[in-house]
Amino acid sequence: MPENQRPSEKVEKQCGEFRDMFTKLHGEISRVIVGHDDIIDNTLICLFCGGHVLLEGVPGLGKTLLVRTLSSALSLEFGRIQFTPDLMPADIIGTNIVMEDQATGRRRFEFQKGPIFGQIILADEINRATPKTQSAMLEAMQECSVTSGGTIYQLPQPFIVLATQNPIEQEGTYPLPEAQLDRFFFKLLVPYSNREELRTIIDRTTTAETPQAKPVINAEQINSARELVKRVAVADHVQDYAIRLTLATHPQGEFAPEITNKYIRFGSSPRGVQALILSGKVRAMLDGRYHLSFADIADSFLPAVRHRILLNFEGQAEGIYNDDILQQILSEIPKSAEQSLNVP
Repeated sequence: MPENQRPSEKVEKQCGEFRDMFTKLHGEISRVIVGHDDIIDNTLICLFCGGHVLLEGVPGLGKTLLVRTLSSALSLEFGRIQFTPDLMPADIIGTNIVMEDQATGRRRFEFQKGPIFGQIILADEINRATPKTQSAMLEAMQECSVTSGGTIYQLPQPFIVLATQNPIEQEGTYPLPEAQLDRFFFKLLVPYSNREELRTIIDRTTTAETPQAKPVINAEQINSARELVKRVAVADHVQDYAIRLTLATHPQGEFAPEITNKYIRFGSSPRGVQALILSGKVRAMLDGRYHLSFADIADSFLPAVRHRILLNFEGQAEGIYNDDILQQILSEIPKSAEQSLNVP
C-alpha cells in the first residue's frame, strides 16, 4: 500500500471501531429500553459530541429510565439531582462549610462538592425548580466548571447533563430560561409507546427477571471518540447549508422565509449551527462516510434547533409548533447556495 494512503486506512479503521462501539452501546441500552430507537441514537450522538440532552415528555414514558440505563452502560461516575420547587443552587453545586481541626481547635472553610461533580448527571424534572436554581447549571453546562466562594472547581471529563422535563402545561412547572435552553445540544421529544412496545414493556417488567445494562465503554473511549468526531471533514457547500438553515430562523434576515418573519421572535444562536455540524459528523461516520452530507445536516435540524427559537405573540396565539416552522424552513431552504432565498 502506498505511503500516502496509510493515514486514510488509519482513519477508516478508527471510524469502523467507532461504529462498532456506538452499535454495542445502543444494543446494551435496548436490552432495557423498549423502542425509542431515534431517542437512543440522538442521546448517544450528544454523548459523543460532548453535548447535553433535554428529554421532554409526559410522566411515565421512560425518560429517567433511559438516563439511568445509559449510566449503567458507561463506566462513568453517576450523579442524580431531583429538581423540586424548594431546591437551592447550593444543593446542586455544593457549599463551603466550617470545619474544626480537633487538634488545634482552629476553624476553616472547606468546600463540600454537590451532586453536579459527576460525569453523567441526571437532572430529573429540571423544570420543577425555580429559574434561580436552574441557573446554577449554566456554568457547569457551558464551562464544565463550578465557582463557589471565588474559587473555580473543574468538573471531571467526560461530563454530560441529561435533563428530563414535563411539558410546561403540566402542573407545577416553570419554563426554562432561554440562556439555559441554548446550552442543551439537543432537545428530544419522547413519544408514547405503541401497542407492540407496550406488550414488550409488560413482558420485561412484570416477570421475575428484569434486564439490566452492563458497562461496555469507559471514559477514555468516549474522550477518544469525541476527538475523532472533530476530525471528520466538512465541505464548504455543506457547511454553508447548515449556516443558511440557521440564518433562516432569524426574522427579517437575508434567508428568512415568510413563516419565519410571521411567527418567530428570536432565532437560533451560533450554538445551533455548531450542533448541526458536530451531530452531522457522527451521523456521517455511522453511515460509513468520513465527510458530511446535506442529509446529515437535515436529520439534525429539528432536535438541534427546536429549543433555540422563540415564537412571537402571533405564533403563540395561533398555537404554532416550533417543529412545524422548522419543517417548513427545511422545505424552503435549497441545498445549493445559488438557489438560496433572498428575502428583502
